[in-house]
Amino acid sequence: MTSSGDIAADLRHRIDVGAFPPGSKLPTNVELMSVHGVSKATVTKAVAELVDQGLVFTAKKGGTRVRHRTPITLPLSRYRSALTPGGVGGPWETATAAAGLDGHMELVHVDAVEAPEDLAALLELSPGDTLLYRLRHAVLRPDDLVQIQQAWYPSHIAVAAGIDTIEKIEGGIYRKLSAAGHRRATASETVAVRMPTAEEAVQLRVGGRVSVLAVERVTRDTNRRPLEVLRAVAAADRIKLSYDDLPLLPPTAEG
Repeated sequence: MTSSGDIAADLRHRIDVGAFPPGSKLPTNVELMSVHGVSKATVTKAVAELVDQGLVFTAKKGGTRVRHRTPITLPLSRYRSALTPGGVGGPWETATAAAGLDGHMELVHVDAVEAPEDLAALLELSPGDTLLYRLRHAVLRPDDLVQIQQAWYPSHIAVAAGIDTIEKIEGGIYRKLSAAGHRRATASETVAVRMPTAEEAVQLRVGGRVSVLAVERVTRDTNRRPLEVLRAVAAADRIKLSYDDLPLLPPTAEG
């Protein structure tokens, strides 16, 4: 008798060899039941196994589709490259273009919000101070959402830099901040692995058992003033963070 594990193994093999490429639909439950001569419960269990492994996702409309799993390497140098004179892309566009991929940053929401205690502390402000909040999706065209980015900026800095707009910032946020006299100098990152929230799982098209990589970054300018708090979430099998050319030796004492 064909088991759910047998069906899952067959579908997994067909996904691996490209019979079902990323974005394509799996056969319907009825089709799988007919082909394998099994019950709906057996097919449902087989598909759930593939969802848990991060191979497919089930949409409310559109059936069960194969996940995009192309890993994206994000080198630390993407921030430096994004500020190269004449450039028009932000860090995400810069990193994906270097890998030969068509990435773009999609602006979802912009709003003025009151700073909660945690963000106020990171930005060296008082709770309740006004922040500019920008929600962005890092996407590979046409519709592969790889990373969810939430970013907060002190309101007075955001207004002066002209990033308090509902329009996409051509050239990236850091280029606009630099032009307003807030040249970013340092970035401190904390990286953690956790399970996704229900909302994140839906947006990133992963099952509840696929881990996500959660990054929190605080960026400061040359005067050590905090410019930005960014929190980014991506499926852990989609992002590789590369911290290139980090200094390991202490500075040499002079005199």
